[in-house]
Amino acid sequence: MSPDAPASRRLDLPDARDVLAAAARIAPHAHVTPVLRSRSLDALAGCGLHFKCENLQRVGAFKFRGACNAVMALSDADAARGVVTQSSGNHGAAIALACRQRGIAATVVVPQGATRAKVEAMRTYGARLVPCEAGQAPRDAATAAVLAETGGVLVHPFDDVYVIAGQGTAALELLQAAPEVDTLIAPIGGGGLVSGTVLAARGVGERAGRRVEVFAAEPAGAAEAQASLAQGERVRNAGTDTLCDGLRADIGARPFALLQQAHAERQLRAILPVDDADTLAAMRLLWERLKVLVEPSAAIAFAAILRHPEAFAGRQVGVILSGGNLDLDRLPWAS
Repeated sequence: MSPDAPASRRLDLPDARDVLAAAARIAPHAHVTPVLRSRSLDALAGCGLHFKCENLQRVGAFKFRGACNAVMALSDADAARGVVTQSSGNHGAAIALACRQRGIAATVVVPQGATRAKVEAMRTYGARLVPCEAGQAPRDAATAAVLAETGGVLVHPFDDVYVIAGQGTAALELLQAAPEVDTLIAPIGGGGLVSGTVLAARGVGERAGRRVEVFAAEPAGAAEAQASLAQGERVRNAGTDTLCDGLRADIGARPFALLQQAHAERQLRAILPVDDADTLAAMRLLWERLKVLVEPSAAIAFAAILRHPEAFAGRQVGVILSGGNLDLDRLPWAS
């Protein structure tokens, strides 16, 4: 099916061509975020680090890329129905902003316990918020009810062809800005960012005749993606125990299929578990040394490098800092 088909009708898996199409589609709307370096962090990690600062993206997170691509790809008839999604914050804010730019309605199902700053951002960008209990099953049930009520178009936060392709544009930009990068790492929750990153790495590698390998970082307290790859089928979290609020979702069907393929081909090298304590230490280090404000769900990618240095020794590593939205009145290291 054509990459320009309406987002609500794509049921296949995206590929590298979809990432290129997404880059062109979102170019008038999304920021090209900077890539930062730090000699002191390179020395600490034992590798070359190239930090892609998606915390400086619109709405403060990479999520705007996928949301913008999905919303702007909708046909006029689908767009007129409005968009429905589920989100703990960043994707909901991204959908709200993209819908506001297109002049259509956005409804977001929000689980209890979502970060206050993220909830306020969704409201500020104009979304209608529908609360639900925490957990994937309550999210899914509430989303189904809203879809039945509104007749809107679902733009899933990660299990969506256009969202995955849009998220892959962060890695595409990084590899274009730093062609020496041979390794990428990104956080994984639902899998949209990492699966998009795999597609971008594959596409750039095929065009440039080089191999770019990918790692994912996952909270040890919500490690269903690692378990899913190991068992060969999607595993649901029985419960989550992590401060990384953006990484608590179960891995989606499309991301899982893409990651299974990439793992079989050894392009996705590993999903690395990280304890929250290591993530918070890495987060503070990024604030102090790189002078960037990132949230735990972003800092985990750097934490994985520090926790598993043998996997990255001597490499040139692109690190996707996925977002910077957190409640500054409730910093995790504050007394």
